[in-house]
Amino acid sequence: MSSSTLHRIIVSLYAVLSAAALGRSSFQILTKFDDAPLAYSLSAVAALVYVLATVTVALGHRPGARRIARLALTFELAGVLMVGTISLLVPSLFPDQTVWSQFGLGYLFIPVVLPIVGLWWLRKKALA
Repeated sequence: MSSSTLHRIIVSLYAVLSAAALGRSSFQILTKFDDAPLAYSLSAVAALVYVLATVTVALGHRPGARRIARLALTFELAGVLMVGTISLLVPSLFPDQTVWSQFGLGYLFIPVVLPIVGLWWLRKKALA
């Protein structure tokens, strides 16, 4: 698989995650925020990170965008690892799922795998 094909796949997956997380968190915040404010707020944060990642990874050929993409993906990976761990150890904190709950189980674990692949691609691109 060529680097440009992988780049398109990463950007496409981030675009899909952005739309899914934005839709889900907007609906949850607007209709039932009091049921699980932490979970729904974290889903909104994830959505914003996905939007930022989509744009900056898409512009990854620019050094400034690549730097912001690296920060966004690192933040995402840290978030999904922390929320994933806490959601398993203290499930009472999350009466409803977030995008990052159980390491992205509801999203086929893409939230935990994609930032790793994205960071690898950014590093590979920077070394090329």
